[in-house]
Amino acid sequence: MRIKWAAATSAVTIAVSVLAATPAQALPAVNMEKVLLAAQIDPRRPDSAFTPGAKDHVLVVEQALQAKGFLAAQYVDGHFGTSTTTAYTNLQKSFGWSGIDTNGIPGQTSLERLGEGRFTVTGIVSAGTRISYQGKTINTRTKAMLEAAEARLGRTLTITQGSYNPGGVGASGGTHDGGGALDISVTGMSDTVKVDVVRKLREVGFAAWWRKPSQGPWAHHIHAMAVSDPHQSVAAWHQSGDYYLGKNGLANGAADDGPSVTKRTWEEVQRGE
Repeated sequence: MRIKWAAATSAVTIAVSVLAATPAQALPAVNMEKVLLAAQIDPRRPDSAFTPGAKDHVLVVEQALQAKGFLAAQYVDGHFGTSTTTAYTNLQKSFGWSGIDTNGIPGQTSLERLGEGRFTVTGIVSAGTRISYQGKTINTRTKAMLEAAEARLGRTLTITQGSYNPGGVGASGGTHDGGGALDISVTGMSDTVKVDVVRKLREVGFAAWWRKPSQGPWAHHIHAMAVSDPHQSVAAWHQSGDYYLGKNGLANGAADDGPSVTKRTWEEVQRGE
């Protein structure tokens, strides 16, 4: 009996040891950078194509939205389209948030709350804190991007309208209501310099255009939107998506009239990609 008991005890000990040595299944990782880009581009597409590199990450987010009752199964496809945007807005509202915090764009806090027990969040993108710069309100991410563009230009740029300015300038169409938005003075600039300013802004991650009086009720200026700023207004992230799709960011949806550059986000620029 002693031998049998010892053998049984040994078997149990081995089984417990094997279980203890088996790690818990790791949660999938959702890259916020990739999801953010898809959230800007996909709703502006004329089809259901996928933003390169984002499909698998968006799919995990959509599965979580479906599990919480915000998204129908038919839209769980890796394309961050208008239905997914609406679902994400409703998720944000369910947290008791309002205003710019319900823009339908996945921010760090909302993604982490959605992912509890389902996925982890990597590739964090932060807008930083709001600051006063040149007498205008912007965030620290936008300021860093602007300074990087100025360093490439070898000159300082003057901001005429900043961010977080709801209702400030009617002609802006709400693009400055949230973060990442800048209007820049072109006073004293030749046309060649204006184009070069737009180019350098684009090179560091802005969707930027030289706006002309012939295009709308405004004077000559440069309009810039920091791509992937999670505090963007709805109108602003529409412009970011249009920029990536080769459009001019205006209501007419015309072709981009700015200089051609390799489109990169600020985070990609910082990594030297």
